[in-house]
Amino acid sequence: MDVVFLSRLQFAAATMFHFLFVPLTLGLSVMVAYMETKYVRTGDKTYLSMTKFWGKLFLINFALGVVTGITLEFQFGTNWSRYSAYVGDIFGSILAIEATTSFFLESVLIGVWIFGWKKLSPKAHATVMWLVALAGTGSAIWILLANGWMQHPVGYVLRNGRAELDSFLAVITNKFGILEFFHTVSAAYVLSAFFVMGVSAYHLLKKQNVEFFHRSFKIALIFGLVSSLFVAIIGDTHGVHVSEVQPAKLAAMESHWETTTRAPIHLFAIPDEENERNLIEIGSIPGLLSLLGFHDINAEVTGLRDIPKDERPPVLITFISFRVMVGLGTLFILLTLYGFFKRKRLLESPNYLRVMLFAIPLPYIAIELGWVLAEVGRQPWIVYGLMRTSDAVSPIAGSQVLFSLIGFVLVYGLLGAIGFYLIFTNAKKGPMELEEDA
Repeated sequence: MDVVFLSRLQFAAATMFHFLFVPLTLGLSVMVAYMETKYVRTGDKTYLSMTKFWGKLFLINFALGVVTGITLEFQFGTNWSRYSAYVGDIFGSILAIEATTSFFLESVLIGVWIFGWKKLSPKAHATVMWLVALAGTGSAIWILLANGWMQHPVGYVLRNGRAELDSFLAVITNKFGILEFFHTVSAAYVLSAFFVMGVSAYHLLKKQNVEFFHRSFKIALIFGLVSSLFVAIIGDTHGVHVSEVQPAKLAAMESHWETTTRAPIHLFAIPDEENERNLIEIGSIPGLLSLLGFHDINAEVTGLRDIPKDERPPVLITFISFRVMVGLGTLFILLTLYGFFKRKRLLESPNYLRVMLFAIPLPYIAIELGWVLAEVGRQPWIVYGLMRTSDAVSPIAGSQVLFSLIGFVLVYGLLGAIGFYLIFTNAKKGPMELEEDA
């Protein structure tokens, strides 16, 4: 049994399952804070009911995110000890800051928000939720700066057989990490908006609590429209930076084999990695890859054939992940734009509401594929250009990793079933039913 493969599979399973909950936590905290602020400013009880309804779904989601996230950091010691020993001076310091500041603060503030309804003034209580949203965003900043360092290592020196921190400022101002943060968090906002719109669409189709869910839908619609446009803009900027610092990932994203100027984009292709070519190429657009990758239609793009085989990422997975992610991102813009013009006549647009109801899973798929693209596209490096993934695993038996992998799948499967059942059943209830339950 291959220890590297099993360790990667275990970390991927744990990370992708954890990331089913993180984006919704980030986005819902902002929307719930906005709803509570509207209640404080207007005194409108509908906004108070909205705060409590969506707030309960936020809390269920947050609890699952915490439980599934704690185990991830342990894996750096159990499965990736060589990685931790080599770069722990840098990577570990970032994770320590996240845990002792943002995560701790967020957890405490959520407790204050839950138990402070009758102990704090409405204004102070709303402020607490804004601080929860800020702390959650702070956690995302540190985690994504850590990942950004793995994607593009800066601010380090090689000393005593390991990478040691040389400039903390360089690490926290790493352009790759900053762009990754904005891209990921804005995508999380899109996911949250589609979640709220989808649940609201369900109730509007049944004509339940129409005013309540009509307002919820419109708030999420504007939030989703702005966020989906921002994802596209920051994604373009991030893509240019990837082209500069990770040429192998760019080539794999486009299944681009020959180094050339005015490089084309193929809307669809089937890569043949063994023979270093594409079996099928459909919809070739000359110069578009150079334009999108470098904002210069005459730019030269490195082909996979000029990258050593042992430094190429898996092409098919990277290519498909990128295509589906971009396609779904475009769909989100179109759906929210259409909804913006229909926002005053939602009840007269049942087909649109049905689409939004069934669109709930799509942002989850898009954001998970975004991580597949980021992580698989970085291979064979765990720290790009510095440490290979094969050199980072712990010196343990494959059977040990297999045993823990099976345990993760079983336990996470149970947690997922319970968590999504709670979210599903509470989302189906109306606001009055949830208040009666409370």
